[in-house]
Amino acid sequence: MSRSDAWVTEVQVCPSILAADFGAFRAQVRDLMDAGARTFHVDVMDGHFVPVITFGHEVVSALADDVHDRGGSLAVHMMVEQPERFAAEYAKAGADSFTIHIEATRDIHMALQIVEETGMIPGVTLNPATPVSAVAEAARYARNLLCMSVSPGWGGQKFIKATTDRLPELRKLARTDAGVEADGGIAAETIVEVYKAGANRLTAGSAIYKQPDPGQAYLDLVEQVRAAGATIA
Repeated sequence: MSRSDAWVTEVQVCPSILAADFGAFRAQVRDLMDAGARTFHVDVMDGHFVPVITFGHEVVSALADDVHDRGGSLAVHMMVEQPERFAAEYAKAGADSFTIHIEATRDIHMALQIVEETGMIPGVTLNPATPVSAVAEAARYARNLLCMSVSPGWGGQKFIKATTDRLPELRKLARTDAGVEADGGIAAETIVEVYKAGANRLTAGSAIYKQPDPGQAYLDLVEQVRAAGATIA
């Protein structure tokens, strides 16, 4: 596990390794940590809840030592059916938080409890078509509320503008020790409005990894958020 879990409520730009070069993702993570990144977003997809299949707990295990040794965190976003079934193996692999879709589990409260019992930080995600009210009760038990700002399953999609209306509602529901995260289409054109709408965790994939210099792209996004008034360590 990582350092103190205070990182959940900090303002951070979180690189999403879904957009990384899988042949060099460990080196890219190290380079981004050199630039200041501390929380890395790991998308896990099963080909059922979403059509795409991505990496599993082995990727978390491969990154854990490098990230944790430098005070970083691994935030796993589970886009799989009944994700609580896999909580123990991701905790063992070194995940620090484990965020699950409210649409993907039969009993969100039990699922969040299972996650918390592993020592990971439990979070809940909602898709763009799911009303914010659907997570009102679950928000009492979650330490991260993730608002999808694109349809889940693929990187590189365009930001859904209605997200900025949903984030203030999520912020009102969030516990004082919980973060609010926006994931999807976060780029230079959208990152400030998402931050101002209430998100403190700003997850960006293509806007970082698909640029000629990912480290500089990360720093450019950080600077935009700082210029908007955020304090970023």
